[in-house]
Amino acid sequence: MKAKVGLTIFGIFTVIMVGLGYVGSWWMVPTYRTLPPEQISETIWAAGGALFQLWSLAIPVGAVVASIGLLLYARARGSRIWLFGVGVVLLFLLVALLPVPGYYPPFFGISGGLILAFFLLTLWFWAKRRAQLDGTAATAADFRLVSYLFFLAGMWYLCGVLGPPNYLLNAEKVQQFGSLQSAQVLTMKVFLYFVLGWLFTFLSQYKERKAIQ
Repeated sequence: MKAKVGLTIFGIFTVIMVGLGYVGSWWMVPTYRTLPPEQISETIWAAGGALFQLWSLAIPVGAVVASIGLLLYARARGSRIWLFGVGVVLLFLLVALLPVPGYYPPFFGISGGLILAFFLLTLWFWAKRRAQLDGTAATAADFRLVSYLFFLAGMWYLCGVLGPPNYLLNAEKVQQFGSLQSAQVLTMKVFLYFVLGWLFTFLSQYKERKAIQ
């Protein structure tokens, strides 16, 4: 029964993420691209409107609840499910409600340093674990390593989009360096890195499943 409830929750919120979050974006984004702000405010996609708010929450909230459904499906202990759900929601709220004064370049440098440190620590513990594996389990670990590399590359080039040399967050710098087109091209490549990162994450999970069977 618990597993069926979990699968049902996962299915419902998968539909919400795909339908409202992904498919809805193909409807919402052209509205913002083609209409001036005063006309957008008169549509169902007006910023602050109910549909816009639901769309903005569809992916993050949907992912959390879908994950809770899969924890139920995996027969995780009730206390662990509650800890996961409450903990993740609190972290999301902490980020969402964090007072940010505006564009503050040192923040990106500090964040980048933390990401690099966590990446290197992850590699170290990955190597310790990888030395104990062979066969399909080792292949799964190698795929996971590839995903880490693509995610890090995406992060690095995203920094180049938002900060130097493209300065997408600074309109004056964009105009000064004429970097808008460069930022657009690099952003597309960043998304390709993220797609590959998630692809190899999936492949690692798939191979791990094969190693268990």
